[in-house]
Amino acid sequence: MLSKAQISLITSLQHKKFRKEHGLFIVEGVKSVMEFISSDYQIHSLYATAEAKAKMINLPQNLKCITLTGAEFQKLTQLTSPQGVLALVHLPAAKPLSYDDLRAQHSLVLDDIQDPGNLGTIIRTAEWFGIKHIICSIGTVDAYNPKVVQATMGSLARVKITYTDLASVLAESGIRTYGALLEGKTIYDTDFGHAGLIIMGNEGNGISQALIKHIDQAVTIPRIGHAESLNVAVATTIFCSELARQQRLKK
Repeated sequence: MLSKAQISLITSLQHKKFRKEHGLFIVEGVKSVMEFISSDYQIHSLYATAEAKAKMINLPQNLKCITLTGAEFQKLTQLTSPQGVLALVHLPAAKPLSYDDLRAQHSLVLDDIQDPGNLGTIIRTAEWFGIKHIICSIGTVDAYNPKVVQATMGSLARVKITYTDLASVLAESGIRTYGALLEGKTIYDTDFGHAGLIIMGNEGNGISQALIKHIDQAVTIPRIGHAESLNVAVATTIFCSELARQQRLKK
């Protein structure tokens, strides 16, 4: 039986304020939930219909699953086509940035990305291309927003996300920076080296002036047609693909 307190807790986690207060976020869907169960994240509680639970093979024995009817589950989900499984997962403890780690790889830097779908797609894309770390401005949408989590399709379980003051990081890290701008060197003629920070800007305003002054190399995706701009998630995918291509050639 689902209590009113459980319903209240779960529905409150749609909001960042209560995610921070309770230290929890929501993951929905069989695949995504199983990805988090298999990760370093800690599962707080698991709710599933009997049909969905039957699809979840090899659940840890110490993880109690609360079985719900379809009607009960509908009180918890915000999805139009839910799969009947929802987990509450503990937010990870914040860790300071390691500049030494950043100097060993390419990382994405996101400047005030606002759309949850864009951020979720960027996280999923980063994992696909082997990028392990995304550094977000304080003004970027919360990575633990349920819409972001859903869009990552489980990739959030394996990509490190850090929220911080970007201007300070760029000024202090000493790491080469590449900024996605409309005017710059073509991405296909840019040598991204073995490590660096790839900066992607806000959907409407691009990279802020406070960060532009810290960019070592402006980089652009050459336009052939007449579209005014690219969606930031699409642009990030092109950058990640070119990074991966160059890294393969250097091996």
